[in-house]
Amino acid sequence: MDYGWIMIVPVLGGALAGAAMLIWWERRLLGFWQDRLGPNRVGPFGLLQIVADIVKLFTKDDWVPPFADRVVFILAPTAIMAGMLMAFAVVPFGPGLHVIDLNIGLLFFLAMISLAVYGVLLGGLSSNNKYSLLGGLRSAAQMVTYEVFMGLSIMGVVLLTGSFNMSEIVRAQEDVWFVVPQILGFFVFLLAGIAESHRLPFDLPEAEHELAGGFHTEYSGMKFGLIMVGEYLGVILVSAMITTLFFGGWLAPGFLPPISILGPELEGVFWFSLKTTFFVCFFVLLRAGIPRPRYDQLMSLGWKILLPITLINLLATGAIALFIAEGG
Repeated sequence: MDYGWIMIVPVLGGALAGAAMLIWWERRLLGFWQDRLGPNRVGPFGLLQIVADIVKLFTKDDWVPPFADRVVFILAPTAIMAGMLMAFAVVPFGPGLHVIDLNIGLLFFLAMISLAVYGVLLGGLSSNNKYSLLGGLRSAAQMVTYEVFMGLSIMGVVLLTGSFNMSEIVRAQEDVWFVVPQILGFFVFLLAGIAESHRLPFDLPEAEHELAGGFHTEYSGMKFGLIMVGEYLGVILVSAMITTLFFGGWLAPGFLPPISILGPELEGVFWFSLKTTFFVCFFVLLRAGIPRPRYDQLMSLGWKILLPITLINLLATGAIALFIAEGG
């Protein structure tokens, strides 16, 4: 059964609620990892810290610098949020549980995540601030560069599946998850996802030690809140795509029996959520464990290491698929 438009509100609300919870969970998990408490004063386990942060953002002065390009400065955070939320439309959360089942769903995802580049770049340029300008230019170079490797890394999955449809990609993993035959593609996609969402250690567009906040230096109030929520949405989106493309999506591990008390849809949502949460936690813990590289090292990693790896993986996958198609 395809639930179609019924899924719009749950997906939209779930994505925004997940991003809000991730703000709390990141601080709590980092506190645990670093042997400290994290947020624990406001509400049970510090859960109401999210509400306190939202109230603070709503009540802060939503200032627009007099030297900024006012229209572009206001619209840039919206572009970041819109691109991330639109990409969730093609993510299959369970059998039939998606907003739209596009035949070109994978291409739609790549197109939507690319829109975030424009929001970050325009936000940096319109601020008319040297730190924002440098952050915006860094972001444009970093995100455009790693989009190349993100696209190439999933072409092996497309070759094995024969489709850009996300649901068909999940169903093609009933025998074996694609992380096994596409282990190189998985690692490249993982690194590209970190760079695309400019999370630590690849947060060079923000780099507080160098750029005082980078492209969002001049932002405050709700516009700053939109940028931050867009970043957390990016973390959830990339984690969901890793689950869908390489770890079987809503499919349970083959060695486990079905969960009898759940229907197929709810069981699919359970496994999808569990896998996605694992990768979200991985993204968070990277922040605590790995230092930020220099910008030239980040770009060299892409063009000198990841590009050859993706091309080798694509050639090998194509050769094996052709060999199998011609009868071995």
